Amino acid sequence: GSGKSTLMNLIGCLDTPTSGEYILNDQRVSDLDDAELAEIRNHEIGFVFQTFNLLSRATALSNVELPLIYARISARERHRRAREALEKVGLGDRAKHQPNELSGGQRQRVAVARALVNQPSILLADEPTGNLDSRTSAEMMELFNELNAAGNTMVVVTHEEDIAAHARRVVRLLDGKIVVDE
Repeated sequence: GSGKSTLMNLIGCLDTPTSGEYILNDQRVSDLDDAELAEIRNHEIGFVFQTFNLLSRATALSNVELPLIYARISARERHRRAREALEKVGLGDRAKHQPNELSGGQRQRVAVARALVNQPSILLADEPTGNLDSRTSAEMMELFNELNAAGNTMVVVTHEEDIAAHARRVVRLLDGKIVVDE
């Protein structure tokens, strides 16, 4: 009811605004057709979900490679970039493990690596710590801080005050309106 899902869907190019404009990297997103929006989503936006959304029978490496398949990247380059993304999130040694062989925090790191593998302009994380214990949540937020310090734009949606406290900017929504922007 606050508008967070609508905002995430707009930023993520899953919905188009009913009024106004959305410009991402000098491109007017609000004017694009479905195919063009899919292209923007694949190249400019990385998604991290609370439920990880990993393929259960695929390895961590294969899960991270998935967006590169849609981007028509060669198998050799997919493999290289996926390994690099797993290294970036501290899971280079778990590349051949399936999700059921990983802890919740490791699964979330695989999801982050998958979101980063196309080097998106924006990484959208919807309640990324919702299924994690407090220690693992703190580790995830440290990873997000490191990624942000390295130049990645991060948008994290959360109801948790301790998670929001990690952000450089906090925007609070109430009934579809911004009530705090600090």
